[in-house]
Amino acid sequence: MTIKQIQDEIVDEFSLFEDWMQRYEYIIELGKSLPLIDEHYKVDENIIKGCQSKVWVHGEEQEGKIIFTADSDAILTKGIIAILIRVFSNQMPSSILKANTDFIDEIGLKEHLSPTRANGLVSMIKQIKMYALAFQAKQ
Repeated sequence: MTIKQIQDEIVDEFSLFEDWMQRYEYIIELGKSLPLIDEHYKVDENIIKGCQSKVWVHGEEQEGKIIFTADSDAILTKGIIAILIRVFSNQMPSSILKANTDFIDEIGLKEHLSPTRANGLVSMIKQIKMYALAFQAKQ
């Protein structure tokens, strides 16, 4: 699936919920299904700067695509990074770099987060794009 197709799927899923309490619950459920990062990647260099809670993201290249794993010590943040991992993992670096993140506004996520969590979301996206840039430079 392309990044855009995954984003559209997420927008469709979020449109099924009537209110933000249901959406928060769904985000938390997504976090529970996040494939856990290996413990040896839970190091300071993989922590996303700018997040109020701890978020670790690790990316590795497999057959020209980047596979991301992540974890967080906060349940809502874990759900947010799970959404981003779903969108960007198993994609080519060039596709990640070209991708827009309008789907976040479409589902209303940023406007329903505290300012520090919204900043954290931006930092997560930046870190994912930095991985893509680094892997693209290696190719």
